[in-house]
Amino acid sequence: MELWQIQLRDSLTDPAQLAARFGLDPVPLAAVTARYPLRITPYYLGLMETVGDPIWRQCVPDLRELAAAGLPDDPLAEARLSPVPGLVHRYPDRALLLVSGACAVYCRFCTRKRAVGCAAMGAATADLSAALAYIADTPAIGEVILSGGDPLLLEDDALDDLLGRLRAIPHVLTLRIHSRVPATLPQRVTPQLCAMLRRHHPLWLNSHFNHPRELTQEAREACVRLADAGIPLGNQTVLLAGVNDDAAVLATLCSGLLQMRVRPYYLHHLDLTAGTAHFRTTVEDGLALVAALRGTVPGLAIPQYVIDTPGGRGKVPLLPNYIEQLGDSVLLRTSAGERVLLPNRVAGSRGRGAA
Repeated sequence: MELWQIQLRDSLTDPAQLAARFGLDPVPLAAVTARYPLRITPYYLGLMETVGDPIWRQCVPDLRELAAAGLPDDPLAEARLSPVPGLVHRYPDRALLLVSGACAVYCRFCTRKRAVGCAAMGAATADLSAALAYIADTPAIGEVILSGGDPLLLEDDALDDLLGRLRAIPHVLTLRIHSRVPATLPQRVTPQLCAMLRRHHPLWLNSHFNHPRELTQEAREACVRLADAGIPLGNQTVLLAGVNDDAAVLATLCSGLLQMRVRPYYLHHLDLTAGTAHFRTTVEDGLALVAALRGTVPGLAIPQYVIDTPGGRGKVPLLPNYIEQLGDSVLLRTSAGERVLLPNRVAGSRGRGAA
């Protein structure tokens, strides 16, 4: 048995164990986990420093999860956009393939918390033949994104077979894996896994780090192994109250990711998912945080702030407004607050609206 498999075997899944370890009341924990499952790897548990800290908030059940607060279970309408089990087809040119129903750690803010870790999702991902046939029969699909659950919880042989079947479809040009494993179970990223993945290029991987404390030596080594296998790495961070809604924390996270050869890609405004209201921030908070990053970290370290709009309408990028005036001249405000005026329409310009 490999180290990552031992980590999974020894994961904390019983709310009574969690309660005993930290001196908590087991009744609320059991009430939450009866609806939303619990799993914390020993590795990730070891990143906690105090009760209620940013690591704790991400993985320990909270009674507030049972308060739907008027929010839907499926805010992105994935069920409606699923033509066959295990596949979501929202954008014409790409498809989301849900290849696993399990994660190494069940994040309390997950947009798919209605299904991840539950028997129904495990059944839906067990047989992907209909999803693969749909992709093969839809030439517009040029990219397939493997998600779940976590695709890297598949055994090497199973993942190799799946990637090979996708690579055999002529119009599938790129493959992308979304995984939180580098943050929650970096032991999974073995040399054998990386050697297998590099056979399926062009292949990209988006990790999911939310806090600087997740940037451990083990996580660094996992990301370096993936990068050395020729896999471009991006990161998707979810903006979470009490976890990373702080400019200094985000700056440390994003600059630290660059040192691990991971490009900060998205800063996600939290989806409107039932059971996650206590993690929500405002859009104004997000815009202020992105503005605070500019000029304090390298441009490569600034993620794009996005909202995945309800109902499956797609992502919308959000930017602080640095334009104060448009016309014959443009008045800009720099990240330091300085105002700069420059000409917009000059003789010889060929831009739209030029004289």
